[in-house]
Amino acid sequence: MYRRLLKALHTLGAIGFMGGLAAILVLVANTAVEPTASFAAVRNGIALINKWLLTPSLLIVLVSGLLAIAATNAYKDAGWAWMKALLGVVTFEGTLITIVGTGRKAAEQATAAAAGQADAMTQVTELLRTEWGAAWMMLFLGLVNIVLAIWRPRFTRRREDESGAASS
Repeated sequence: MYRRLLKALHTLGAIGFMGGLAAILVLVANTAVEPTASFAAVRNGIALINKWLLTPSLLIVLVSGLLAIAATNAYKDAGWAWMKALLGVVTFEGTLITIVGTGRKAAEQATAAAAGQADAMTQVTELLRTEWGAAWMMLFLGLVNIVLAIWRPRFTRRREDESGAASS
């Protein structure tokens, strides 16, 4: 029962994470970069997606995945599970640093640009490029994790026998 709950949480968290990234990409791609109040509102909306959907979903995925490894003996020896854990930590750090951090800065700069600060839009443009690339990278890492969970490849090391020859 505990493992099924963890699997359900892990799956729901992954859905929320990937959906949050998709929503951010759609908003970034379809918003004109102009110092207007509507642009600032979209940036604040992206910040809310980061706060209420993306970050909590990613936390749920990471924690439930690590707990699933701890609760399931078969996962402890599975290389694919540890690869997913490593990619999960990288995704978590990348999301917090590049997407959430950049999204917050972009929302602040967009508000400043809408208030009339001329140099703020230049900074917003740079932040949007960073956010765009990071969102695609996190989406790719999320897809890699999904593929690993479905495919479950065997990551094994070749062992050497006593004579020093590699065995298959």
